[in-house]
Amino acid sequence: MTSIDVHELTKEYRTTRAVDRLSFTVAPGRVTGFLGPNGAGKSTTMRLVLGLDRPTSGTATLGGRRYQEFDEPLRQVGALLDATVAHPARTARDHLLVLARSNRIPDRRADEVLEDAGLTTAAKRRVRTFSLGMRQRLGIAATLLGDPPVLMLDEPSNGLDPEGIIWLRNLLRRLADEGRTVLVSSHLMTETALSADHLVVLGHGRLLADTGTQEFVDARVRPRVRVRTGDPELLRAALAREGIGPVREADGRWTVEGARAEEIGLLAAREGATVLELVDEQGSLEEAYLRLTADSTEFAASASASASASASVPVPAPEV
Repeated sequence: MTSIDVHELTKEYRTTRAVDRLSFTVAPGRVTGFLGPNGAGKSTTMRLVLGLDRPTSGTATLGGRRYQEFDEPLRQVGALLDATVAHPARTARDHLLVLARSNRIPDRRADEVLEDAGLTTAAKRRVRTFSLGMRQRLGIAATLLGDPPVLMLDEPSNGLDPEGIIWLRNLLRRLADEGRTVLVSSHLMTETALSADHLVVLGHGRLLADTGTQEFVDARVRPRVRVRTGDPELLRAALAREGIGPVREADGRWTVEGARAEEIGLLAAREGATVLELVDEQGSLEEAYLRLTADSTEFAASASASASASASVPVPAPEV
């Protein structure tokens, strides 16, 4: 089993410290989302792990070894940093064959990963004719060539259509379930929430969070419940006895902060109050992320725009 281990990693460019004493581990068997605002140091960290840049200090290893020490690196690490690097005059299959032969990977793997990526019918087309989404699929196919235990993908959903995003999500889940180490950098919070089990979050080159996805959200966004009742006074009195003060909204519903639908439903049932609507408003990853990185964002929108973007996602509660 191979992990990505970053220890006290620092990278300075003249007067700029892009990565600042960064330490974290990406474990096998789960999808780790790599998050942070533009300029947070995500791409630089990936480049350092892959030996494309030299650290000023600290280490970045894969299973205890530096990337440069692997004789056939594609058998150890599949990496996608830029989907546009494929030679435009080559066909998709030829692009993969060049990579495969450089690492003594059988030619048949080119056809297998093209099929995995849904590009079999485009295998003989030249890369210059590919859309961005097709190039992205080709780049992902290249990461799979050597059947590696470690995969590192930088914004892999960029340019993919909805079907492609679902394909990618299922692929990441399958790879993690097979025991591989999967690190995915993304700005798409909704997609990260659906695919990532664990999060590593950076800000100004420093580690802001290294935790499970749900734990990350729960630690930063209080739960709340939206409720509508046919017996408002009865339910209000019952909530008051529990020290809970609901806020009445303009549409007649109430919002109860710091509570779960199950709690409110059981309380209403005990008091005999009729419940017409009961919805958990779970905090979103986007809301939690924006709260954590507010001071680390170089280019920020207005407060009103940010508040609108981080609205909670209503989740229907079970019937009570």
